[in-house]
Amino acid sequence: MRSFRQSAAPVDEENPYWVSFSDVMAALVVIFILASLVLLMQLVELKQDVSDKIKDLEIAEKVRKTIVEDIARELEEKSIKVQVAENHSIIRIPNDVLGFRSGEFGIDSQYQETARTIGEVMARVVKKDNRTDYLDTIFLEGHTDNRPFWGAPGKGNWGLSTFRAISLWEYWREAIDENIALYNLKNNEGQPLFSVSGYADTRPVTEVQNEESDYELNRRIDIRITIRRPDATDYEKVKSTFGEADAASQN
Repeated sequence: MRSFRQSAAPVDEENPYWVSFSDVMAALVVIFILASLVLLMQLVELKQDVSDKIKDLEIAEKVRKTIVEDIARELEEKSIKVQVAENHSIIRIPNDVLGFRSGEFGIDSQYQETARTIGEVMARVVKKDNRTDYLDTIFLEGHTDNRPFWGAPGKGNWGLSTFRAISLWEYWREAIDENIALYNLKNNEGQPLFSVSGYADTRPVTEVQNEESDYELNRRIDIRITIRRPDATDYEKVKSTFGEADAASQN
């Protein structure tokens, strides 16, 4: 009886590289899937991180608005009228509250009690409920009218406006009880919360300045409250991750 043995020759005998090529393709598909999963996880984490940052900003904005409104309300209850900017970032102290005469920067004795009350209210409101955790800097900004000034302390209206802010700050340091002192307050990074600056006549309340009442509107102190925002590292993280995503999609 004749027996037959089936040939064991591989199907792709004519192309010995087929099996190796298939293995390589399979490995590439697995690598692509794994890379896609890693990238997807990074994007999910980034989305959560961005969402957290946005939430923090929303909370900080709400805290700032609450601070400004509370200060304005408490001062009004003490018959001290201030103005609040529409974006709730600035408390404007008009000249009739602090009484800066033309060319002068000191806090006159008749206005010192009012100045001290403003500082005490601000310290109490800002320190409440750990609100400083959401703030970056509170600026005392001095302003002048547009009449040229070249007297002491020098540097024209720039020096005059800056020294108005410095005068109020130094008076607060001297007059406010140490237990509620503003100069002890720090932001979340351990830096002093308060700072001073001067803008001369570059940010007038009214552009028309022909009468004494117009000049008085521009001689003032603005208290600008800035909140914590994402730093450069956060932006670089977003940029880097989306850069990886673009590179992966192109490949």
